[in-house]
Amino acid sequence: METVGSLIDKLSINELKIYHMTEQSKRDDVDETFRQDCTARLAVLHQQRMDLENELQELLDDIGSGKRTLRLYRHMKMYNEKKFKD
Repeated sequence: METVGSLIDKLSINELKIYHMTEQSKRDDVDETFRQDCTARLAVLHQQRMDLENELQELLDDIGSGKRTLRLYRHMKMYNEKKFKD
């Protein structure tokens, strides 16, 4: 199951891909085929962004309505603790 954090992480990565693919699609030193490929990839990235946004909104709506709850996970690190050292 996706979490709010994981969806936001995926959205962040997707935005970076959109930014860089947009830059590539505007290059003057490449042929038209390359630019068209970038434009096609951008369409997929925009669809992915929309899907992720919808999934995040559904999760937030479910949390707001009480249908789903957030869990708090505590970090259980063993290093730098004297009682776990040899």
